[in-house]
Amino acid sequence: MEDGGPGAIVVLLAGDVHVAAWRIHTSTPPDLSLVDELARLQLAARRLGLSVRLQAPCRGLCQLLDLVGLADLLIDGPVSGVDAGWEPEGGEQLRVQEVVQPGDPPV
Repeated sequence: MEDGGPGAIVVLLAGDVHVAAWRIHTSTPPDLSLVDELARLQLAARRLGLSVRLQAPCRGLCQLLDLVGLADLLIDGPVSGVDAGWEPEGGEQLRVQEVVQPGDPPV
Protein backbone atom coordinates (compact mmCIF):
# COMPACT_ATOMS: atom_id res chain seq x y z
CA MET A 1 0.00 0.00 0.00
CA GLU A 2 1.43 3.36 -0.91
CA ASP A 3 0.68 6.74 0.56
CA GLY A 4 1.23 8.60 -2.71
CA GLY A 5 -1.40 10.34 -4.78
CA PRO A 6 -4.90 8.97 -5.20
CA GLY A 7 -5.03 5.91 -7.40
CA ALA A 8 -3.93 2.33 -7.87
CA ILE A 9 -2.86 -0.18 -10.48
CA VAL A 10 -5.80 -2.23 -11.73
CA VAL A 11 -4.87 -5.76 -12.78
CA LEU A 12 -7.22 -7.99 -14.78
CA LEU A 13 -6.58 -11.66 -14.07
CA ALA A 14 -7.52 -14.98 -15.66
CA GLY A 15 -6.74 -17.27 -12.74
CA ASP A 16 -3.20 -16.25 -11.79
CA VAL A 17 -2.34 -14.90 -15.25
CA HIS A 18 -2.22 -11.12 -15.75
CA VAL A 19 -4.36 -10.33 -18.80
CA ALA A 20 -4.08 -6.55 -18.61
CA ALA A 21 -3.05 -3.82 -16.20
CA TRP A 22 -3.51 -0.07 -16.08
CA ARG A 23 -2.96 2.75 -13.63
CA ILE A 24 -5.82 4.83 -12.34
CA HIS A 25 -4.98 8.25 -10.97
CA THR A 26 -7.41 10.92 -9.91
CA SER A 27 -6.77 14.56 -9.19
CA THR A 28 -9.10 14.39 -6.19
CA PRO A 29 -9.14 12.00 -3.21
CA PRO A 30 -10.88 8.68 -3.93
CA ASP A 31 -14.63 8.69 -3.34
CA LEU A 32 -17.51 6.26 -3.48
CA SER A 33 -18.00 6.80 -7.22
CA LEU A 34 -14.54 5.28 -7.80
CA VAL A 35 -15.41 2.39 -5.47
CA ASP A 36 -18.65 1.90 -7.42
CA GLU A 37 -16.74 1.79 -10.72
CA LEU A 38 -14.29 -0.75 -9.33
CA ALA A 39 -17.10 -2.93 -7.97
CA ARG A 40 -18.87 -2.84 -11.35
CA LEU A 41 -15.59 -3.69 -13.09
CA GLN A 42 -15.12 -6.66 -10.75
CA LEU A 43 -18.69 -7.83 -11.46
CA ALA A 44 -18.22 -7.56 -15.25
CA ALA A 45 -14.88 -9.40 -15.00
CA ARG A 46 -16.47 -12.22 -12.97
CA ARG A 47 -19.16 -12.64 -15.61
CA LEU A 48 -16.33 -13.29 -18.08
CA GLY A 49 -14.54 -15.69 -15.74
CA LEU A 50 -11.90 -13.10 -14.81
CA SER A 51 -11.11 -11.11 -11.69
CA VAL A 52 -9.79 -7.67 -10.81
CA ARG A 53 -7.15 -6.89 -8.21
CA LEU A 54 -5.65 -3.58 -7.15
CA GLN A 55 -1.95 -3.18 -6.58
CA ALA A 56 -0.40 -0.27 -4.70
CA PRO A 57 -3.70 1.46 -3.87
CA CYS A 58 -3.45 4.78 -2.06
CA ARG A 59 -4.39 4.81 1.62
CA GLY A 60 -7.68 6.65 1.04
CA LEU A 61 -8.83 4.05 -1.49
CA CYS A 62 -7.85 1.24 0.89
CA GLN A 63 -9.88 2.83 3.66
CA LEU A 64 -12.93 3.29 1.42
CA LEU A 65 -12.76 -0.29 0.15
CA ASP A 66 -12.43 -1.53 3.72
CA LEU A 67 -15.40 0.60 4.78
CA VAL A 68 -17.68 -0.93 2.14
CA GLY A 69 -16.35 -4.46 2.61
CA LEU A 70 -14.45 -4.78 -0.68
CA ALA A 71 -10.85 -4.61 0.57
CA ASP A 72 -10.32 -8.37 0.68
CA LEU A 73 -12.01 -8.77 -2.69
CA LEU A 74 -10.08 -6.14 -4.62
CA ILE A 75 -6.76 -5.39 -2.92
CA ASP A 76 -3.87 -7.61 -3.93
CA GLY A 77 -1.97 -8.53 -0.79
CA PRO A 78 -2.62 -8.12 2.92
CA VAL A 79 -4.97 -5.37 4.03
CA SER A 80 -4.43 -5.73 7.76
CA GLY A 81 -3.86 -2.41 9.43
CA VAL A 82 -5.99 -0.48 6.94
CA ASP A 83 -8.26 0.53 9.76
CA ALA A 84 -6.03 -0.36 12.69
CA GLY A 85 -7.04 2.77 14.62
CA TRP A 86 -10.74 1.90 14.71
CA GLU A 87 -12.22 0.69 17.95
CA PRO A 88 -15.85 0.11 18.88
CA GLU A 89 -17.52 2.89 20.83
CA GLY A 90 -18.16 2.37 24.52
CA GLY A 91 -20.44 -0.61 25.08
CA GLU A 92 -20.44 -1.70 21.42
CA GLN A 93 -19.46 -5.18 20.42
CA LEU A 94 -18.32 -6.20 16.98
CA ARG A 95 -20.85 -7.99 14.77
CA VAL A 96 -23.76 -7.48 17.20
CA GLN A 97 -26.98 -6.02 15.84
CA GLU A 98 -29.46 -4.34 18.11
CA VAL A 99 -33.06 -5.48 18.06
CA VAL A 100 -35.91 -3.24 19.11
CA GLN A 101 -38.91 -4.95 20.62
CA PRO A 102 -42.33 -3.36 20.25
CA GLY A 103 -43.22 -1.65 23.49
CA ASP A 104 -39.62 -1.07 24.59
CA PRO A 105 -39.32 2.36 26.22
CA PRO A 106 -36.96 4.80 24.49
CA VAL A 107 -33.54 5.09 26.07
